[in-house]
Amino acid sequence: MQFSIKNWPEQERPRERLIQYGADSLSDAELLAIFLRSGSQQHSAVDLARLLIQHFGHFTALLDAPLQEVSQFHGMGISKYTQLMAVKELGRRYIAEHLKQDALELTNSKRLRDYLRFELLGETQEVFAVLCLDASLRKIAFKKLFYGSINACDISINQLLRYAISQQATSIVIAHNHPLGRPSPSKADLTLTRQIQQACQLVDIHLIDHCIIALEGSFSFAEQQLIKPEVQY
Repeated sequence: MQFSIKNWPEQERPRERLIQYGADSLSDAELLAIFLRSGSQQHSAVDLARLLIQHFGHFTALLDAPLQEVSQFHGMGISKYTQLMAVKELGRRYIAEHLKQDALELTNSKRLRDYLRFELLGETQEVFAVLCLDASLRKIAFKKLFYGSINACDISINQLLRYAISQQATSIVIAHNHPLGRPSPSKADLTLTRQIQQACQLVDIHLIDHCIIALEGSFSFAEQQLIKPEVQY
């Protein structure tokens, strides 16, 4: 096949470059091409990967796309789609396992935000979730509790606390997504966060952070000093 990466100079092949320079040196398209292994009759694996990312806008949207949409591209059948879904789930479990084993770094927990992005970024409506933590700030459970519209989500603080208590959590991180726009908090987000923090104090549960997840990035109330954790670390 004339478009095969095997016909490329060795120093330009993604797999060889990864081995020599590390995964960080590769673009999203090159990393995806390694995973796809092959392209189509019209495109190399790298070209197919670029077309996919260009069509969906970014890599995350590709991973969240349904089979019917992905399979419209020549070379992307059920087998490759299921592999994509498996890689997405492996990434989520990798980060989740670290959250179980390691205490959160409260001042700058990139791992926490990465995990929340895995869980929330693909949602097309606002979703409010809670991460329950033990006394050592390790993950007990994560649950999406409330679902709303594309730009709003009503929640019940009582239901949130009942769930946290049922999991025997001593601390929680709350999170929600902004399907459209930036992760900047609204006035409603600020008010809700204060109300939840006050309610948590009544039941001796510590609110560690409130994270907002969006395509353009994430926002941490704790890092912006809008929440001051009461636990010692």
